[in-house]
Amino acid sequence: MMNRPIYLDCHATTPMDDRVLETMLPYFRERFGNPASVSHLYGWEAEAAVTQAREQLAIAIGAEPEEIVFTSGATEANNLAIKGVAEAYFNQGRHIITVQTEHKAVLDPCRYLQSLGFRVTFLPVQADGLLDLADLEQAFCPDTILVSVMAANNEIGVLQPLAEIGARCHDRGVLFHTDAAQAIGKVPLDVATLSIDLMSLTAHKVYGPKGIGALYVRRRNPRVQLAPQLHGGGHERGMRSGTLYTPQIVGFGKAVELALVERVTETQRLTELRDRLWQQIRLDGVRLNGHLTRRLPGNLNVSVDGVDGQALLLGLQPIVAVSSGSACTSAKMSPSHVLKAIGLADELAYASIRFGIGRLNTGPEIDQVASATIATIRSLR
Repeated sequence: MMNRPIYLDCHATTPMDDRVLETMLPYFRERFGNPASVSHLYGWEAEAAVTQAREQLAIAIGAEPEEIVFTSGATEANNLAIKGVAEAYFNQGRHIITVQTEHKAVLDPCRYLQSLGFRVTFLPVQADGLLDLADLEQAFCPDTILVSVMAANNEIGVLQPLAEIGARCHDRGVLFHTDAAQAIGKVPLDVATLSIDLMSLTAHKVYGPKGIGALYVRRRNPRVQLAPQLHGGGHERGMRSGTLYTPQIVGFGKAVELALVERVTETQRLTELRDRLWQQIRLDGVRLNGHLTRRLPGNLNVSVDGVDGQALLLGLQPIVAVSSGSACTSAKMSPSHVLKAIGLADELAYASIRFGIGRLNTGPEIDQVASATIATIRSLR
């Protein structure tokens, strides 16, 4: 069998943990019931499994189980949060604030709302990728109804100051949404402490299955109203219709539970591996993108001056699986909007690599990747 490259693209997706798969398997065959069928054993089994998963997710973010709404992923959760708030609070205001470095699953719904007459402010970021809170302060308007700022950036790993943003939103009675797809299970999240009203989550970034996500929706202080974006059956307290995918939900809950148990030790391990890689590839003309310390433990995003970006990726392909940016946009021949937002010129943005180190990676693998990266850069130069 041909040797496969070392996988360092864990911001795009992660391999499913064997323990997650083992938990899911019975719900494909033996316990296959519909959780909405509450008149017999099969439905009861499925309903109990879904309830347990809600509790696992709620514990992870300091929420109540009833505040968890299951979706098909973080993209749907973002759309439900942003468009759902816009429609529900239409009479109170038509202004939304977000950030230029958000995922397309936030930026595109916001641009769609612009086409309907909403005003959207796309805030810039500083050179390290962090939002300037003074810019946020100035952006608030009397008719601002929602602020959406991601917890951890999917390209440069930057961790935004959620508590400070949430406090400013609540002081003004503005709802605060965060896309926490990259953050769940990796950094501490508590919706009360951070004053978060809506939080988008997904399973496949945390060693769970693809095709399942969730939206946290605050129930009190304030109670958040959402206009559903899918109709037909009134599932999930009327916010998201559709038969619940029990095996995926079970896997999501288990994946998050495992991540919480292992987070402290895994954070230390990933940080050490990331720093180990960075120390080895710090050649002249190699720059780190994003804040040095306020970033995800397994994230390293670098730009290489003086090389062709596509040639760099092609040179690394036999050894390591990496990308130049978001998996949703990396196939397009355009520079990363995130790297452009932090001030990189097109040429340098093209010549960038996103290393996403994960649970299965080892020290010897990192050393092998570092050697391959150095050799490729020197060869291209």
